[in-house]
Amino acid sequence: MCPGEIKAGLRIDVDTLRGTRLGVPGLLHVLARHQLQATFFFSVGPDNMGRHLWRLLRPTFLAKMVRNRAVNLYGWDILLRGTLWPGAMIGRQCAAEIRQAAEAGHEIGLHAWDHHRWQSRVTKMNGGEVWQEMDRGREVLENIIGRPVRCAAAPAWRITDTALKQREKFAFHYNSDCRGQSVFYPLVEGRTLSRPQVPTTLPTYDELIGRNGITSRNYNEHLIKLFRPGRLNVLTIHAEAEGISCLGLFQDFLKKARQRGITLAPLMDMLNSSEAIGTSAIVPARVGGRDGWISSQETGPRP
Repeated sequence: MCPGEIKAGLRIDVDTLRGTRLGVPGLLHVLARHQLQATFFFSVGPDNMGRHLWRLLRPTFLAKMVRNRAVNLYGWDILLRGTLWPGAMIGRQCAAEIRQAAEAGHEIGLHAWDHHRWQSRVTKMNGGEVWQEMDRGREVLENIIGRPVRCAAAPAWRITDTALKQREKFAFHYNSDCRGQSVFYPLVEGRTLSRPQVPTTLPTYDELIGRNGITSRNYNEHLIKLFRPGRLNVLTIHAEAEGISCLGLFQDFLKKARQRGITLAPLMDMLNSSEAIGTSAIVPARVGGRDGWISSQETGPRP
C-alpha cells in the first residue's frame, strides 16, 4: 500500500428478511463490480423488527424515524414485520441469498438469531439464554453456508459482560460487538478474554443523515473525511439501507473512496494487520443520532 492510502474494514449488517432478500443481492453486485470483499453479518431467525414500533413513544426514536424518512428508507414490510403476524424465518426463506454471499468469497459472520429480542432484552438474559440465542443462529448459518462461522457481531452494538463470557465458548476468531478506536481484547471482571474485538469506528448512515446539515448530497464527502490514516477504520453499512434505497449513494461512496486512496476489506484483514493488541473494558455509551445505549470500548486501550 502506498503512503497516504488507507485500508478500512467494511462490515455489512443484515437485520431483516427484506434486507437479505433485496439488499444482499444488490450489494453483492456492486461489490463485485468494484472487486471488493466485505464481512456480512446475518440475522437468520425470526424477523420481528417491526416490534420496535413501540419505541415511537420515545421522542428520540420518533425524531430519528422522521429525520431518516423511515418509511421511504426501510419500507412498511420492515416497519411492521412481526407485529400483525409472526415473524418470518430469515434463514429458511433466504438461504440462497446468504449462500450467494459466501460463494462470492465474502467473510460470513453471525449477527443474531432474533435481532429484535437481542437488541431489546440482552441486558435481561442470563448466560444460558445468551448461549442459546448464539448457538441457534450459529447452527442455522453454518448449515446454510456449509462451513464454520468464525466471527459474530452484536445487534445494535449491544453487548453485556454475560454475553461476552458466552462468546468465549464459540470458536470465533474475533467479535465486532461495539464501537471503539482500536482492535482489543475485552476485559471482563478483571479477566482478559481470548476473543479480540474489531469495533466499528465510523458513524452509520442513520446517525448522520439529517443532522448538522448532512444530506444525501454531501453525505459521502462528509463520511470520507472521517477516515484517518494510521488508525483503525471500520465502516458499518446496512443491507436495508445501502443495499436498497441508498444503493446508488453507496456506489458513489465506493467510487469516491477509491479516488481518495481508501481500500475496503473484510474485518479479518483488520485483525491480521493489527500489530499490538491491547486490552480495554466495554462500557455503555451514547452516540449522537442513535436512540438508546450502545456498547463502546473504554476510552484509550490499555497496554
